Amino acid sequence: MKIFNYFILIFTLTYNLFANDLKPVNILETSGGVTDLVLDKNRLLAATVNSTIDIFDINSKEKIDTIKIPKIKDFLGDLIESKIYSTDILENKILILSQGESGGRNLFIYEDKKLINIIDDKKRLFIAYAKFLDENHIIYALLSNQLFIYDIKNKTTLNEVQVSQSKFSHFKLSLDKTKVIVADESGALSLFDSKSLKLLQVFKSQNVDNVFQVDLKNNTLISAGQDRRCAIYNIDKNNSFYKDSNFLVYSVALSPSSKKGAFSSDENNNVTVFDVSSKENLFRLTNIQNTLTNILFLNENELFIASDDNKINYYKLGE
Repeated sequence: MKIFNYFILIFTLTYNLFANDLKPVNILETSGGVTDLVLDKNRLLAATVNSTIDIFDINSKEKIDTIKIPKIKDFLGDLIESKIYSTDILENKILILSQGESGGRNLFIYEDKKLINIIDDKKRLFIAYAKFLDENHIIYALLSNQLFIYDIKNKTTLNEVQVSQSKFSHFKLSLDKTKVIVADESGALSLFDSKSLKLLQVFKSQNVDNVFQVDLKNNTLISAGQDRRCAIYNIDKNNSFYKDSNFLVYSVALSPSSKKGAFSSDENNNVTVFDVSSKENLFRLTNIQNTLTNILFLNENELFIASDDNKINYYKLGE
């Protein structure tokens, strides 16, 4: 009888350990490996390595449009697909940062089915990431970790700052676009006013190596570290902690309320969703086949997860 009870106990513990594993409810097919995800009302934009922005209807999960940018010539003169590094949308304008020729970058605005090049690859700017600040201004970062504010209408740089001497990794704007948090290979996170580019605060107690990605919601920061740490900082309360992973943490995200966090948590590309306040793990999201590139909360209980392949997994927490 004791042996039987022992096996029941082991079974119960094992079941509880994996009871919160969730598989995707739906899978969206893209034109190639996904590099960036952007949410716009009822649309999801997915930038790919194959010269495309795929646009999906969030409700039906169907692809409703694809924007295709021109191919480029490689160093041998052969035509190849242009990798899109980032995208953004503001009203009817779509911002597209893509691979150019000879190592340069092209920055396009797509509007009314027309593709307008606002910064071309001949300028040899090694732009790593770009987003809209407002209808007439863009914020972008170079690989050299310089941050720029660009006036679209007047085609001029309004402001710039050298974040640090470390290589740039990623930045994220606050929801109201008044602040921007910048991550780099030093492990530090630098918070700036997004217009004046005045440095407001530096966070550097939790990651000790390169930070791949960062998110900012409601004065809470989350970062993805090469040191196998997912770090959390509260800007107002000035406290922080980290959650361990057994593999490099490539991607992170916060829910809109910042009550939940998510990070890539093992070598099998699973994603752990946790409660930011209690630090308790809530769910493990599975069936992701390749290295993660993006985690995006649609709301508190729905997520999209993208990777190096042509699939975006859609999850509903609790289902």
